[in-house]
Amino acid sequence: MYLFKYTLKRLLLAFFMIIIILSLCFVFIKLLPLPSVTGTAEMVELIEKRREAMGYYEPVLTQLFLFWKRIFTGFDWGYGEQIYQVQSVTSIIAQKLPATVMLNLYSLIISIPIGLLLGIYAAVKKNKWQDHTISTLVMVLISVPSFVDAFLIQYIFCAKLGWFPLLADTSNNYFDPHVVYSLMPAIFSLTFGTIAGLTRYTRAELSEVLTGDYMLLARTKGLTRRQATIRHALRNAMVVIFPMILGEFLSIMSGSLVIESIYSIPGIGALYVNSINNLDYNFFMAISAFYTAIGLAAGVVIDLSYGFIDPRIRMGAK
Repeated sequence: MYLFKYTLKRLLLAFFMIIIILSLCFVFIKLLPLPSVTGTAEMVELIEKRREAMGYYEPVLTQLFLFWKRIFTGFDWGYGEQIYQVQSVTSIIAQKLPATVMLNLYSLIISIPIGLLLGIYAAVKKNKWQDHTISTLVMVLISVPSFVDAFLIQYIFCAKLGWFPLLADTSNNYFDPHVVYSLMPAIFSLTFGTIAGLTRYTRAELSEVLTGDYMLLARTKGLTRRQATIRHALRNAMVVIFPMILGEFLSIMSGSLVIESIYSIPGIGALYVNSINNLDYNFFMAISAFYTAIGLAAGVVIDLSYGFIDPRIRMGAK
């Protein structure tokens, strides 16, 4: 019962948080000048009629009320005005979502096993040259932003060595080997940060667990260091590590704003950047809501996962 109450409480808090964040975004946007519409005379007239119907020329609070009314009654996020003119915002986002999901999914498939193995190896070899080498590389990768990695990979492996194309294949078949091959520079750009973060996290948690008294007891009972690490240390460390991995999988829909733009990948991140550059407020609001919902949902799922991984942890219990 306490878990149900805790879950309900977190969902309600997430719901109100979304409303507050989007309301603030909406008000701040409406304080900016309304961008003029370009295109044919018929297109401009159609968009102006839609603006009038959506209350664009009403006071800000009235516009905010009409905005939430459209969302709650019909999940209507409007139509494109500057990009993808008079096309439904939700339909365009649905078209762009598979590219983002597949790009992030491929990067996680590569980065999670490597990050876990490097973190485990560094913890087992703590304070030895292997640990120092891995820790140094991790700090370098964490310190360098992903877009710097992207430019370096694009320059070295695409422009100079010619191993990969400069831009990704924009076809929709993301299981095609040729498409996956063209996505490899972008995938590598995303994996470096994830590998570094997961390696550091795994090393820190496992190093702490390996120094526990129960590990000494397991060794005195006849278990080898490897057996004690696998049977006891890893199981206890995964209580903290697994929610992090789960959060990474939940983030596969969030996309990468800069990486998708650098490699011309038609995903949610590139669409978000285009909506900001072209002042298309309908796309901006819809994608902002999407990112906010994904982030809050990831937090709720991660918190709840602790109780499922370790029954001793009772979320919401006093």
